[in-house]
Amino acid sequence: MSTLLIQEYLDRYLPALEAEMQAVVMAAEEQLSGLYGMLRYHMGWEDQQFRSLRGPRPTGKRIRPVFCLLSCEACGGDWEQALPAAAAVELIHNFSLIHDDIEDGDSTRRGRPTLWSVWGVPQALNAGDTLFALAYHALFRLQDRGVSPETVLTAFQVLNQACIRLTEGQFLDLRFEGQDDVSVDDYMFMVARKTAELISSACELGALVAEAPPGLRQSLRRFGYHVGVAFQVQDDILGVWGDPEVTGKPVGSDVRRGKKTFPILYAMDVEPSLKDILARAPLSDEDFQIAMDLIYRTGVCGVTQRWVLEEAQLASQVLRETGLTHPAAAALDELAETLVFRTR
Repeated sequence: MSTLLIQEYLDRYLPALEAEMQAVVMAAEEQLSGLYGMLRYHMGWEDQQFRSLRGPRPTGKRIRPVFCLLSCEACGGDWEQALPAAAAVELIHNFSLIHDDIEDGDSTRRGRPTLWSVWGVPQALNAGDTLFALAYHALFRLQDRGVSPETVLTAFQVLNQACIRLTEGQFLDLRFEGQDDVSVDDYMFMVARKTAELISSACELGALVAEAPPGLRQSLRRFGYHVGVAFQVQDDILGVWGDPEVTGKPVGSDVRRGKKTFPILYAMDVEPSLKDILARAPLSDEDFQIAMDLIYRTGVCGVTQRWVLEEAQLASQVLRETGLTHPAAAALDELAETLVFRTR
């Protein structure tokens, strides 16, 4: 399928989405410009001196809100009516990134210093918490778009549950770092929360605003779940075998860190000696080469690629079974495929 289809939607959605989010974040009190300036910096709108950026901005791809808007339109709804929900989803995602950077000690994101590395951990926590709260301000703007109070309340419930699941997933991800007995099933349980939940909820929120029946809402939620799982496992592939020229990370970056991802956990099940080596992370060059050789011998690369393909096929099947014929449904399928089989 041509990428022209999804590009057509992105050209319509993204400027309106940015305007919606800026309407929430930019409404800052002058005396608190430092706090809100940090948010605008993280969102990719301003530099460290809080000056507006011109030209291409480091905003990220805004994938999750696009799933929300496409789901709304695919169900016959008005995508502009769903903009507050899409904005809320993206603000929640960015709140989680601010905290995630702190927890992982990452000093760069989207080619720029992370919030905590510029303004310190305490203020970055404040900024993340503020962004979390502003996401609910964004969601409340649904009522200004003519969405019924009952639907707005349900949207709050969906987003709140997503936030709980997201933080559960982050808790598990951090706990797994110091846990020896993590299984592939444990990992997938975590992925369902940390990665798949927000994509699932974005799809459900779009269908909700379109007043789709409960069965269709749940189908789109399942579609988002399979996309989210495939997205994460593809990310795991890139963390082991990704081309550094494309990913911007060294070959086997996850192996060097001893990170417990799908292919690494699977390889440890097949080759138990790998577990002892990875316990010495961060690995020396010698241990890294030994680990990579062991991983290669397990055949886990093919297994992982098949897992991604199966999840992507399940997502596509769920979408087909909805019977949706709007072009936005085809764009949803295209977006999922582009996201799942990306190389960076």
